[in-house]
Amino acid sequence: MESKNLMFRGDFRLKILFKNISSVRTKKNQLIVNFPEGEAIFYLGEKALKWAEKIKNPKSLIDKLGVKPDSKVAVVGVADNEFLKQLNERTIMATGKLAKELDFIFYAAESLKELTKLSLLKECIKKSGAIWVVSLKGKNANVKDVVVIKAAKDAGLVDVKVVSFSDTHTANKLVIPISKR
Repeated sequence: MESKNLMFRGDFRLKILFKNISSVRTKKNQLIVNFPEGEAIFYLGEKALKWAEKIKNPKSLIDKLGVKPDSKVAVVGVADNEFLKQLNERTIMATGKLAKELDFIFYAAESLKELTKLSLLKECIKKSGAIWVVSLKGKNANVKDVVVIKAAKDAGLVDVKVVSFSDTHTANKLVIPISKR
């Protein structure tokens, strides 16, 4: 199971987008999925029920990012309207304004120069807070994940999670190492 689809890799490949699934059910440790091309049965054992629930009730982007209703959040340069709508529904945010003791900073970075600001951003998060670096993904990316990870290390941060932010962007979660909190 991937974030937006089921992928079977074996003697053949089968990719089923969640949005194309018309029904999903379980029977005797099997996940049974109906989609426009037919029906697929996955023998998953005890995981079948859990997978069915995840397909029926997928996590929102805000949930994947860990934002709670009481989170103190700043958004710098991220202009994704759907993300901003979800964030605004969940918590109070400051767009473009940094403060001290933030739980999260969502920071758009499309160049190495923008990544040099991570040290400054680090000073604005709580010891247990995080900076999510949002950047283009795929062939069009100016900043690859390895570059973000190196810039994080240079700023005294560590990369702990990657989330598919949208069809075009990815987000790397950077935190202060536990040993330095």
